[in-house]
Amino acid sequence: MKYTAKAAISALALTVAGVAHAEPQAEVLHWWTAGGEAKAVAVLQEEFSENGGTWTDMPVAGGGGDAAMTALRARVLSGNAPTAVQLKGPAIQEWYEEGVLADISSVAEAEGWADVLPAQIAEHMKCEGSWCAAPVNVHRVDWIWANKSVLDANGIEMPTTWDEFNAAAEKLKAAGVIPLAHGGQSWQDATVFETVVLGLGGPEFFQKALVDLDQDALTSDTMVKVFDEMRILRGYVDDNFSGRDWNLATAMVMNGEAAFQIMGDWAKGEFLAAGKVPGEDFLCAATPGEGYLYNVDSFAMFDVDGDDKKAGQELLAKLIVGPNFQKVFNLNKGSIPVRTDVSLDEFDDCAVKSSEDMKASAENGSLLPSYAHGMALRGAQSGAITDVVTAHFNSDMSSEDAVKMLADAVANSM
Repeated sequence: MKYTAKAAISALALTVAGVAHAEPQAEVLHWWTAGGEAKAVAVLQEEFSENGGTWTDMPVAGGGGDAAMTALRARVLSGNAPTAVQLKGPAIQEWYEEGVLADISSVAEAEGWADVLPAQIAEHMKCEGSWCAAPVNVHRVDWIWANKSVLDANGIEMPTTWDEFNAAAEKLKAAGVIPLAHGGQSWQDATVFETVVLGLGGPEFFQKALVDLDQDALTSDTMVKVFDEMRILRGYVDDNFSGRDWNLATAMVMNGEAAFQIMGDWAKGEFLAAGKVPGEDFLCAATPGEGYLYNVDSFAMFDVDGDDKKAGQELLAKLIVGPNFQKVFNLNKGSIPVRTDVSLDEFDDCAVKSSEDMKASAENGSLLPSYAHGMALRGAQSGAITDVVTAHFNSDMSSEDAVKMLADAVANSM
């Protein structure tokens, strides 16, 4: 009898030890497949491995993440969710409501996330008050990137208004240079659109139109002017833009084939990966207007079975928000650390400007979630807007018709 009890205690001890020493395993679904992005995610893989973890990479190409979300849904429906998934904004809440996310509050509290993350951004990472996702970075969406040599050769300064942008584009077009490098994919159309909404309408209008979905804002004269500008911009894009990936558009600016690109600062990651130097080879400036559109990459942790996978989630969450990864990853990715206590001494001028503008915008109420990159709206609403934007951009539809279609599409998506 004593032997049996002793054996049972030994078995229990072995089980407990097994849990405590479970080798962290993580299958990570993401869409970081371009040059700068691939380098950045490799940093996380390496740090995970150095801390005893085994990483299974599940990259799904497609800059907007649509293909990745299709793959994710198939995995979840089959009862085989990945350990961690690149998710952001309201999509985190949508998956939480389906009852498939894990609670990582123990890691967040142990690591003091609440003390080092901007409050507005931290809220995106919580599900009914519990932490369910780990933020990686802050991307600014409203950027213009330019080839410095092309601008210098044509006597052009970085534009500070949309009228200046249009004038510069006309000059470039006359000189045989493609003014605007763009990829004809719906999320890229949406990216340009929301920068124009912010620039022509201002932060308060952006909030009403693309966050609150206010019908008066959606049907306003200002929105007509936004579509007028989109029609003008369509004339500055080359004929081969349809279906082009964003990083190939960035390459057009790099090699001097095009002058400008309107894209988030992941484009800077491409310039840096190619050895280009900010201020010498390329220029950065906020798109015309006031405000700051943010896109926060994050990883949500899904409910998984097995102590090794749970240990992997905890290690992954800890590393993602850790100071070292925040610095090294964002140096590669083109973004800025989400932690407010990470030194920017090693970061370039574009990143420093981004950080300064983010803090100023947070104070004056013009720090706004990007609709085009899944931070402001749920899928049905953002998809409805993007469908109209793309339909207008790829046709001769009038601005007035686009505005009516926009208001109807949003109303029908609610």
